[in-house]
Amino acid sequence: MNKILFKHIDNSALVVFRIIFGFLLICESIGAIFTGWIKRTLVEPKFTFSFIGFEWLQPLPGNGMYVYYALMGLFGLFIMVGYKYRWSMLAFTIMWSGTYFMQKSSYNNHYYLLMLLSAMMVIQPANRYLSLDSKLNPEIKSNSMPQWYKYLFVLQLFIVYTYASIAKMYPDWLDASAIGLILKSKQHYFLVGELLQQKWVHYCLAYGGILFDGLVIPLMLWKPTRKYAFIASIFFHLFNSFVFQVGIFPYLSLAFNLFFFEPKTIQKLFLRKKEFYARSEILVPKYHKVMIAVFSVYFLAQIGLPLRHHFIKDDVLWTEEGHRLSWRMMLRAKNGMATYKVIDKATGKELPIRLSDYLTRKQIRGAMVKPDVIWQFSQHLKKDFAEKGFDVEVYVTCHVSVNGKPRQELIDSSVDLASVPWEPYKHSSWILPSKQD
Repeated sequence: MNKILFKHIDNSALVVFRIIFGFLLICESIGAIFTGWIKRTLVEPKFTFSFIGFEWLQPLPGNGMYVYYALMGLFGLFIMVGYKYRWSMLAFTIMWSGTYFMQKSSYNNHYYLLMLLSAMMVIQPANRYLSLDSKLNPEIKSNSMPQWYKYLFVLQLFIVYTYASIAKMYPDWLDASAIGLILKSKQHYFLVGELLQQKWVHYCLAYGGILFDGLVIPLMLWKPTRKYAFIASIFFHLFNSFVFQVGIFPYLSLAFNLFFFEPKTIQKLFLRKKEFYARSEILVPKYHKVMIAVFSVYFLAQIGLPLRHHFIKDDVLWTEEGHRLSWRMMLRAKNGMATYKVIDKATGKELPIRLSDYLTRKQIRGAMVKPDVIWQFSQHLKKDFAEKGFDVEVYVTCHVSVNGKPRQELIDSSVDLASVPWEPYKHSSWILPSKQD
């Protein structure tokens, strides 16, 4: 094990990846400002649906979030040029984690992945070459790194892609109806809009997605198939970028291919002036047992989290319990209607509310179909009316359709959600079972 983990290899892939990674962080941070994402997601809402337990984490007032993201972009620049690298990487990781946990109206598995990868990059010796740090402090300059740094990325990606493939193996994906509904909103696209509505295209994408996610990492690891897997990866990620507009993540995924090619190939392509590290020293650090134990626990958690929905009653597609942090990417289309009834306990009278007085259009969509968001909004209503001098109960009538199927009642309308505690580790009984189950 020590020979595998602590054997030193050329670090060209990590150096090039740091530069690309920093550039993409700049694009993500500054892009969020100029595309209006910050305005729609963090400025316009009167409050945000944070992860439960992180309600204290709310956006900065005024123009604070614009400054916040501009600062993240600056840290991205520092990462790209390798200036104060570890502190810059740590600062970006903390700030990105903050925006991740403070809102989930724009939840995306890719945001979660970026948080994990940023944390991994904090410990990577990515500033040992072609960086301001190595220029200002020549004694840190190095042409090599222990092999385990590379394996961190490879194993994390293997977990992500494997679970993404497994999650697609359910009836609505296998009959291509789910992907068909997802692509329905793309029919206005120039040239390809009508093509994306064809059933044969849906089948190609449905089964192509399963095969790509399940096989790309093993095929990239095996030299005879690496070139073909890389070509498939380019097509897959550029298609996702064009059709689904998922920000930097297709390009970040392509950048990870650096770690699958031979170090000599990367050095010749990108860093010809760099001396290639050809030795194979095995340098085992004193803390290696602790390090192995820490990362074993981390990866066991990464393997376990996507499995937790199997231990929670009912179907995760219906209840959403166990959906997040599980690499369940673009698997279903949901729509629904919900009405919130607020009752004054003192008089028994219904107090009128308008959702648009509290929520943005995007937030309303979540408050119509997602049980945890429905519960959080009920709690928010209780708090809001308490500040007005009312002690209230909140009842929700909600009907939801999953993947175009007939709408069914999702929430038990006889339960006062304002008085129900959140159950993070088990099924919430106020979520009604799907009749199709």
